[in-house]
Amino acid sequence: MHFDQRTQRALRDVGLETDDLQAASEAIVEAVAEDAAALEAFFDEHGTVYSDMDMAHSRAEFPEHAVESLDLTTHADEMRGWLRFDTWGVYVEDGRLLDDGSVELTLGPTIHDRVRFAADRETLR
Repeated sequence: MHFDQRTQRALRDVGLETDDLQAASEAIVEAVAEDAAALEAFFDEHGTVYSDMDMAHSRAEFPEHAVESLDLTTHADEMRGWLRFDTWGVYVEDGRLLDDGSVELTLGPTIHDRVRFAADRETLR
């Protein structure tokens, strides 16, 4: 079960049984795996994406990125991986699909920020 001991105790205190906690834990694991697959599919589908990332070497409001791949692994409620562009890559931790068709990833060292990616610049406006 991925809930820490404090969380398990609090959930039991409000009336959830062990089976309920196990079911919730399994649902979270499935949701994270499904989101990871959907995020990978988004980047597989689009050879070029645009972002709201601040880039020192670009004057574009929404820089263009040629994507090679997004490779994610999951463990319980954690999602981590590597986003590879044509000339550079960045560590990814966590991500989500947004209702407007864009995605948001937390990018690690060198970026250290949440960044939205979309198939077109208009979605980011």
